[in-house]
Amino acid sequence: MPVNILNLPAYTVASLFENAHDYHIKASTAQSPDSCIHCNHAKLDGFGRREQMIKDLPMHGKRVGLYVETRRFRCKSCGVTFYEPLPDVDDKRLMTDRLVRWIGEQAVKRTFTSIAEEVGVTEGTVRQIFKDYVADLAAKVKFETPNWMGIDEIFLIKPRGVIANVADNTIVELLPNRSKETIIHYLRHLAGKENIQYVAMDMWVPYREAVLEELPQATIVIDKFHVVRMANEALEKVRKSFRRQLAANERRGLMHDRYVLLKREHDLGDEEKALLAKWIEKHPALGAAHRLKEDFYGVYEKSSSVPQAVERFEQWKRSIPLEMEDAFHDLVRAWTNWHPWILNYFIHPVTNAYTESLNNLIRVMNRLGRGYSFEALRAKILYSHGAHAYRIARPKFQRRRDSEENTEILFSMASPRNAPEYSSSTEMEPVRSPASHLFEDAEPGAKNLGASMDLLIEMIQAGEI
Repeated sequence: MPVNILNLPAYTVASLFENAHDYHIKASTAQSPDSCIHCNHAKLDGFGRREQMIKDLPMHGKRVGLYVETRRFRCKSCGVTFYEPLPDVDDKRLMTDRLVRWIGEQAVKRTFTSIAEEVGVTEGTVRQIFKDYVADLAAKVKFETPNWMGIDEIFLIKPRGVIANVADNTIVELLPNRSKETIIHYLRHLAGKENIQYVAMDMWVPYREAVLEELPQATIVIDKFHVVRMANEALEKVRKSFRRQLAANERRGLMHDRYVLLKREHDLGDEEKALLAKWIEKHPALGAAHRLKEDFYGVYEKSSSVPQAVERFEQWKRSIPLEMEDAFHDLVRAWTNWHPWILNYFIHPVTNAYTESLNNLIRVMNRLGRGYSFEALRAKILYSHGAHAYRIARPKFQRRRDSEENTEILFSMASPRNAPEYSSSTEMEPVRSPASHLFEDAEPGAKNLGASMDLLIEMIQAGEI
């Protein structure tokens, strides 16, 4: 029997039994303890033994159980009996350290049940290991506080808060809810919060109050995406308001074709334009609501300053027909109540709209995982291997030391075509972390910007998470 079959030098393999699904390996520790674990006295007497079954990493697609004859000793000095410590075995569980670490890493990107089946443990054991693993990650992995922050939410059983780095398109935190108290607690304990310049958000009062309280230096910008979306919602109200007037087949047709009303006019193809024209001709009220929707988008697209935006909005508001005031009331009220922060967009066009595409994929991932707990989903988003973006700062230029080996640069062999390009920037572009161990995949001094939304989308679509 090869001694190194386990690749655990602290153990000696005595025998192996194999069936269709499992390896059963009998082993013993290679070295007996030379002193008492309580008083360090060197004289020990054997005092029996017991067999312990230790789970180890799967091999060749089979589960592995180690059957270790654990020896019991009695100290001649203090009289205490003890079992010999088992090297490379987890303190909490009858598993090898490497198996516990592997389960934690795998649980970030796989379902708990699939790992439990592969290893031969319960789903609850995998869940507990994952919980410990995430706690360790949270203590070791620190994300750079963004200068441009986004606060959004995703609905998973209930609304959850999402904190984003808008400038670098990354997620830096998922919060259990979006209450004012939760946001305040997060911001209050956030290192470097004094460097946050802008915060993009939707029109949720607790977000605004929390930021005003904890980040007084930051400029609040109401996300354009959440404002213009209300124009589409108003259009939908108009469409639904006269469904009762339509025959059943026409009502189903309009329901099917409503996308041509909601889609931006400049994005419509020829067939879609013809379809839109057909519905507008039959129902002029739809045409008026559609035009109001498009004109409201124009407030953002055609305004390059706050005064222009104010003027265009007032013109747009005056154009709302009396019979449609109720449908567009929420939009007008939102602009009125939030206009100082909405208008900040025309000075600082910061948006967090890209988070919405990720939100949709997170929902898909959650369904595929048969309903991850919030803690599991948070870890999969924030700590998946290969998903982090880093910004690598160039070190300060230092004079070469005489002890360093000279490297001759042959300028005569360089050509403009082959010469490297230089930049005056002191920081490099964010780079993807390689899919290696999480704590070793960044260069010293690199800033961890968080989980890249682009990379997360790629990984979710590829089934890597």
